[in-house]
Amino acid sequence: MQLLRVSENKRFLCLEDGSPFFWLGDTAWELFHRLSLEEAERYFQTRARQGFTVSQIVALAEFDGLTQPNYYGRFPLLKNQDGQYDPCLWDDAGPNSYWDHVDAVLDLAEKYGVYVAFVATWGDKYYQAHGVGPVIFTPENAREYGRMLGRRYGGRDNILWVMGGDRNLKYYDHFKVNEALALGIQETEQKRHLITLHPGGGQSSSYYFPHEDWLDFHMIQSGHNFRNLKNYEFIAHDYALTPVKPTLDAEHRYEDHPVDFNPENGYFDTPDVRQAAYWSVFAGGFGVTYGHHSVWRMNREFSAYYPLTWEEALERPGACQARHLKDLVLSYPFFERVPCQELLAGNYPGANYIAATRGGRYALFYVPNGVNLPVRLGTLPGAQVKASWFCPVTGKKTEIGLFPNQGEKVFAPAHRGRDQDIVLILESAD
Repeated sequence: MQLLRVSENKRFLCLEDGSPFFWLGDTAWELFHRLSLEEAERYFQTRARQGFTVSQIVALAEFDGLTQPNYYGRFPLLKNQDGQYDPCLWDDAGPNSYWDHVDAVLDLAEKYGVYVAFVATWGDKYYQAHGVGPVIFTPENAREYGRMLGRRYGGRDNILWVMGGDRNLKYYDHFKVNEALALGIQETEQKRHLITLHPGGGQSSSYYFPHEDWLDFHMIQSGHNFRNLKNYEFIAHDYALTPVKPTLDAEHRYEDHPVDFNPENGYFDTPDVRQAAYWSVFAGGFGVTYGHHSVWRMNREFSAYYPLTWEEALERPGACQARHLKDLVLSYPFFERVPCQELLAGNYPGANYIAATRGGRYALFYVPNGVNLPVRLGTLPGAQVKASWFCPVTGKKTEIGLFPNQGEKVFAPAHRGRDQDIVLILESAD
């Protein structure tokens, strides 16, 4: 596998040879901690078949990641002379240690062509907030822990580094711990891999580190609180920043997640997932991360809050349909794509908001709920445009016809209502 790089125009990621890379991610936060090697292989095999390119996984996990062992009964850390878990004392003795298992999981990911967004630690290990902790990091030991990670994993090609771990940074030490982690990694791996930061809900890494050289691209967690959350506004905020850096929504509303964390509000469904994905990518995201509420925690038992096991959830419709967005975007010139709302002659509020993006000779419009689409023609070159519909559910493209490339035109989808979202494609015809 090739290393990942930031594209020349600073808007996207690419492979070492310059070819496009679309981040189609999945949140598998607890995989190192909870799955056996055989289960991990099933996970990667499934996600690779579904077209995913990235899995986001945490080294020091959220759910009692220090005090509860992994599948094989091993712990990541030892305690120091004060009886505290020490991030610089790895429990790595003998065969089949916790870190040996991490090595083996990374080998599996590489086998199936999946990059691992390697989260150094969940945020409760430096800022407990609502988590279980314990807090073990200081800026000093964070830097050494980062050096240790860099020494062990810096030679691998199929990883990139993620700081933060689902926390909104509040105090000075929270900033310094994450900075120290990143700089420690860079010291020992010679800046070989990209680095970003995964913030808490409703935030972007740009809110905390907008200028730092060690942060290569911005990561957003738009979160799980509302239907029709305007995650395209997060992307637009980051897109307008200087210095220019790529950005993506790496944790939007999970499929089958209770709305605002309350089952009485219902659950986010497949149309919610598609809406968030297309909105964010068409607003300028270089990719997007899908997530399922039972997969991220590798859930094994049914409850009202987690209605499926992780294995059952692997084949949910949102996961199976996610690749259609990747395939659509990669079927057109990749690095020239920009958000372009000015192509619209009108728009709608809330759930019916239309998102538009374009390249030199093509334009894509995401149309929720099959609403009428008023387009301002004449922006693409040529006397005519060829119009087609693209179905986000099936990935099928259906031609509509040729139209004069001037004035305004309303395109009317054949079906309307929830779960009838569609993409209009316009292409220069000459």
